[in-house]
Amino acid sequence: MSNKDQLHRYLFNHHAVRGELVSLSETFQQIVDGHDYPAEVRTLLGELLVATSLLTATLKFDGDITVQVQGDGPLKLAVINGNNLQEMRGVARLQGDIAEGSTLKQMVGNGYMVITISPTEGERYQGVVGLEGETLAECLEDYFLRSEQLPTRIFIRTGESEGQPAAGGMLLQVLPAQETDAEEFSHLSQLTTTIKAEELFTLPANEVLYRLYHQEEVTLYEPQDVCFKCTCSRQRCADALLTLPDEEVLEMLEEDEKIDMHCDYCGSHYVFDAMDMVSIRSGANSSNDSIH
Repeated sequence: MSNKDQLHRYLFNHHAVRGELVSLSETFQQIVDGHDYPAEVRTLLGELLVATSLLTATLKFDGDITVQVQGDGPLKLAVINGNNLQEMRGVARLQGDIAEGSTLKQMVGNGYMVITISPTEGERYQGVVGLEGETLAECLEDYFLRSEQLPTRIFIRTGESEGQPAAGGMLLQVLPAQETDAEEFSHLSQLTTTIKAEELFTLPANEVLYRLYHQEEVTLYEPQDVCFKCTCSRQRCADALLTLPDEEVLEMLEEDEKIDMHCDYCGSHYVFDAMDMVSIRSGANSSNDSIH
């Protein structure tokens, strides 16, 4: 049995180090489906998906996290958004041709990575780091070192499994407020570096951990399912239209006789005609009347 689209947390019994392992196929596929992304962009979205899942699992609250890279290169933006339920969505926007074999820096140009953490309750936090590492994993390790001062290693693998896009990864992190020997952490990191894409994509988590750490004692916790979920809806689009001035809405209706709102994340279309707009506005007015 494979461990597709599940996130596993684990703990080393004799070291103050925790770990996470995630393997994603269906979620990755649903994010890139219906988009004609070049292979290099698809791979980056897979890496961002793995990173976001691993980062979301480090959060101890309800809410969501957005990891995005943006710059002045041919890839304008690549973003993945996920929440504590491991519900993921993502999109990329291009403003030029991506050359075959392009690196992260070649795609993004002068750019940076933005990590936005939005708890359901409490303050929103945003961290920005330059893309100084050669890979997304290196940039994320840099972020952890700067923002949380926690030694963290991230290992990301992308490719194909059974003919479908697949992505997976692992995270090792020293437990906060605990002493751990730098050599111990380095040793565990060296063991984790040997993880192969195929192992992550096809083997159950306990087998992966045994292969990597058979001389260690590791506690593996119950997995959490990961899935694709878009937050768009007809109601959200209607609410957005209500914020526009009447004349702008009329202009759009006169031009096409309808307003077609398209979701970049999942490809859904929400179409509104003049009658729809009348009922949306009257519905909003009546609810405003009932408030006063």
